[in-house]
Amino acid sequence: MPVAIITGASKGLGRALAEALAARGWDLVLDARTAGVLKETAAVLGGHGTRVTALPGDVTDPAHRSELVAAAWKLGGVDLLVNNASALGSEPLARLEGLPLDGLRRALEVNVVAALGLVQEALPLLRASEAGSVITVSSDAAAEAYETWGGYGASKAALDHLAAVLGEEEPRLRVWAVDPGDMATDLYATAVPDDGDPRPEPASVVPAFLRLLDERPASGRYGAPSLLEGR
Repeated sequence: MPVAIITGASKGLGRALAEALAARGWDLVLDARTAGVLKETAAVLGGHGTRVTALPGDVTDPAHRSELVAAAWKLGGVDLLVNNASALGSEPLARLEGLPLDGLRRALEVNVVAALGLVQEALPLLRASEAGSVITVSSDAAAEAYETWGGYGASKAALDHLAAVLGEEEPRLRVWAVDPGDMATDLYATAVPDDGDPRPEPASVVPAFLRLLDERPASGRYGAPSLLEGR
């Protein structure tokens, strides 16, 4: 069975994607910082009959990243790495004039440095896979200028660029940066707590990610809405 590592997988988009892959027979290595919620998620996903390894921890910890890859190796390798874990940089979001620099450093460490570190750790196993793939979860804020989204957007823009370069350097792999669009997630609620407008559930965009895995288009940046329109 194929094996995926998914960070930030206890809830939101990470959990929705993990559930879809488990339903397809994928074995999973899941990461999140909240141990209890991650354990509950793993128990539900295990109901699909696949092997699920849940490892709570912080992706900025090199030892934790090594643990994730070692767990995947025990399951058979790494066919897919999803860098989904994210940090906002400020909760709620703040204008650049008041953005805490420690918060910006945290966003860069989680969204960029840790993501690359996990890629580096998993790269030998990804190269050995017949269909090695990396998905980095991006944001519209990486490409557009929105007030208060500067720190988060800058970190996601940097991640997009790393993904683009990785796609050039590793032509046998597929490396996709995916903007899922607006979703009803805890991350968004924390970022903009006063915004009560209804937003799509994360599960609604999962078919876009599955399409990438099924069709394996060229490495690059994709928007979930356009992938869903093209079904």
